[in-house]
Amino acid sequence: MHVKCSFSGKRGLFCAWIISISILFALPVSPGGNTLAQRLGYSSEAKLLIVHADDLGVAHSVNRATLDAMLHRNQAGDRVAVNSGSIMVPCPWFPEMAALYQAHPYLDLGLHLTLTSEWKHYRWSGVLTDKAASGLHDNDGFLYRSVEEVVQNASDIAVEREIRAQLQRALEFGIQPTHLDSHMGTLFQTPGFFSAYLRLGREYGLPVLLPAEALTAAPSQLRDLITGEDLLIDRIVMADPEVLPENWEAYYSEVLRELKPGITEIIIHLGYEDAELKAVTVDHPDYGAAWREADLRFFTSEQFRQLVKQHNIQLITWREIGGLLKPG
Repeated sequence: MHVKCSFSGKRGLFCAWIISISILFALPVSPGGNTLAQRLGYSSEAKLLIVHADDLGVAHSVNRATLDAMLHRNQAGDRVAVNSGSIMVPCPWFPEMAALYQAHPYLDLGLHLTLTSEWKHYRWSGVLTDKAASGLHDNDGFLYRSVEEVVQNASDIAVEREIRAQLQRALEFGIQPTHLDSHMGTLFQTPGFFSAYLRLGREYGLPVLLPAEALTAAPSQLRDLITGEDLLIDRIVMADPEVLPENWEAYYSEVLRELKPGITEIIIHLGYEDAELKAVTVDHPDYGAAWREADLRFFTSEQFRQLVKQHNIQLITWREIGGLLKPG
């Protein structure tokens, strides 16, 4: 299977070692010799899936569509759709997402740690400051548009302070995140950034997104920071701009049909193709309004439910994974 996943260009550099998920790799094991799936109580042959919606807090449309997907029930009354998501704390619609979390605290929601602000006209600053002198912001006071600019300008200390502040703000708003991940893969770009990412998760007893198959191709300076106590899922999958709209259902159907044993996270981006989201994503069809509504349609469809059932796929959450950790 040719799995597509892209953080290239405005989505960062991460995809340089994620795009081809065809590497033979032993499943991550705990000190006791069990795979992560086995530690969760599943067999080593189980096909486990997290369907994960990024970018909560970016826009009202994204919040509404993701919550609709997470609460969606099919005709049989089963909740088989999107089962995980992550919140961008610096974004303007974060307070609404925090209020939605209070109404649905059982949902599997983590934090999408954010160091970039990539859209054309719709921008945001960090939690700590909007000063360019921080190394995290451009001369207009917004987080940089690209991962490359963050790498060129931000210090390890500034990055760690900002992601800590984002976690603290989430806690202050009553959110108890189930996991951490990285918007546009920024925290995977340097050993200093990656170390801060791992350290934050370990300190708060939260799993961080670490895809084992992709990390086999990461620089050794990053791989060496991972210890046997860190919880690695097996792989991530994300459609990239090469997947044409007319091939959307075929692409995701192939992913599900050929899903391998272990833990896979499919990263999706949800929203309604409305005036708000069209304005937010103007001149950026990749991950734009139409893209997000196409993701929403597929993952709330009967076709998705049937594929999960036919191929004996078990949906799991980051909350389950996090139950294996204790605060450091």
